[in-house]
This record gives sequence, structure tokens and C-alpha cells, in this order.
Amino acid sequence: MRQRRLGRTGYDVGEIGFGAWAIGGAWGPVDDTASLMALHAAADAGVTLIDTADVYGDGHSERLIRQFLSERRGERFIVATKMGRRMPQVAANYTPEAFAGWLDRSRENLGVDTIDLVQLHCPPWEVYYTPELFAACDELVAQGVIAHYGVSVEKVEQALKAIEYPNVASVQIIFNIVRQRPAERFFAEAQRRDVGILARVPLASGLLTGKFSRDSTFAADDHRLFNREGGSFDKGETFAGLDYETGLALVDELRGLVPEGATLAQTALRWILMHDAITVAIPGARTPEQARANAAAADLAPLPEATMVRIRQLYEAYAKPLVHQRW
Repeated sequence: MRQRRLGRTGYDVGEIGFGAWAIGGAWGPVDDTASLMALHAAADAGVTLIDTADVYGDGHSERLIRQFLSERRGERFIVATKMGRRMPQVAANYTPEAFAGWLDRSRENLGVDTIDLVQLHCPPWEVYYTPELFAACDELVAQGVIAHYGVSVEKVEQALKAIEYPNVASVQIIFNIVRQRPAERFFAEAQRRDVGILARVPLASGLLTGKFSRDSTFAADDHRLFNREGGSFDKGETFAGLDYETGLALVDELRGLVPEGATLAQTALRWILMHDAITVAIPGARTPEQARANAAAADLAPLPEATMVRIRQLYEAYAKPLVHQRW
């Protein structure tokens, strides 16, 4: 798999990563055996970056990754986790003491002394305007608790504010065919400042796999059911903020753009990789088959210019009026 440099961290990582939210929970039932097999399949296919968070299954995802790492001793993987959503999302809960406690727990879960990359997990707006908290992250680097830090954001403007801090090494942001605003407003500045970009929700919560229909059902504990209107967290996390019916209509239009021998999901991932500012796309996988299929997207030939133009036209017709101004 082709490698891309993760900003100023100096890490070279495979351009398709492994998003570990689904193996922790909130996507319906999980099977730990299948989850571990998915991680191994991804690694065998060239994936080297694994993204998780302390709240994915209340640490379950991190602990599965610890087991995976123990089974792949001698191999180097970059593990990125997140912190900040274990408490109510108010700025007062973000303190240097809280950071230390959250990271001690993540280090234990992951079985590491130093975390490769930690990301503030979609913090409240006030956090971005509190330099002392970014200084606290600098101190954690100096102490060897973390090697690098970044942010995971909901909105483009949060990303732009975060990278004003000189040691923010990465930004994780929703970017996919139905959420294209970051390419217009953020990517150039991130490149100028040598900031790595992790494209999260790359398949719009599975919408861009093309496997769903109006008759599809989701488990009660699946955010694609319970969070469609943002009842539990930001609406933009579910189907990238696009309403389900409009999303299905857009997907129907996209099917005709899939190259021979590829899937819609692989085409959607390859579309992300057409943007040089992106370091890594982090689709989730709960089975080895999904993990291998995700990784294979990196092998697709570049999408033709006509396909790129048509995708932009479809975005502007279906998604842009609904999502562009919100995130």
C-alpha cells in the first residue's frame, strides 16, 4: 500500500487506515473474534494506522487493539486514540489533570507507555480558545506520555482554529463524497502548516457502500438509528449529516460511476485519496472481508476527471444545500 506522511509527526502510514469505532460499539452487535480477525486482515493488506478513542465501547476498542498489538509483536503500527468525551462536553471538564487521567487509562488499555498520537475528541468551542490546554498537551509530549497530538473536529472552522497552535500535528475531520467543504476551506492551510489529515466517516456511516435501501433496518444500539437527528451526539456523525432518503437517492446516481471490478465503497475511498492533502482515510471494518475490501481501494487507478466532475455535480445537487453550511 502507498504510504503518506502524517504531517510533522514524521510517521509514514498506509493511505487506508482502520477506524476502530465499530469494533467498540454503537454500530449494533460486536463479535470480538471477528473484530480481531478484521484488524489482522487490515494489517496483512498494508494498513499501518489504527484510529480509536477511549469512549469506543468505554475502552473496549482500545483493549482489543492491545490484544492485536500483542499478537503482532515486532511489527510497527501507529495507534491514534482520542480523549475528552468521557465527561459532559463543557469546557470546564477539560483540564491538565483530566488529560493525565484519561491518558493513563488509555495507556493501560492499549498496553503502551507512550501513545503515538492523541486527539482531543471534538471538544467544545471554548477549548480551541484556551491556549493553556494546548500547552498542557505540549507538557505531556515532554513527559513522554504522548508522542504527538492533534484534534478531531466537527466543523471546518474548528480545524482552522486548532492548527493555529504550532504543535497540533494532525486534524481528523469528516470528509467524503457528501461532505466536501473541507477541501474548499481547510486543506490548503493544513498543507501550508504541514498538518496531517485523517478523513473520518469516509463512507458516511456505510451509506456510500451502496448496501442500504429504504427497507434496511438498524439495531436499537446502532447510531444510524438512534442518532439520525443528533439526539445523542452531533448529527453530522451519522450519515455525515445527510438525511437518509436524500442519501439513498444520491447513492443511486453514484452507482453508474463505479469502475469495472470495484465497489461503490472502494470508489468512495479512492475519491478521498484523490486529494493530496489527505494523509489517510479511516473506514471502519468489523469483518476480515470488509477490512480487505477497504484496503484494496488504495489499489484502484486514479478516478477519471469526468468522474470527479460528475461527483461534484451530484454533491452540489443533493448534499450541498443540506450539509455544506452546517459543518
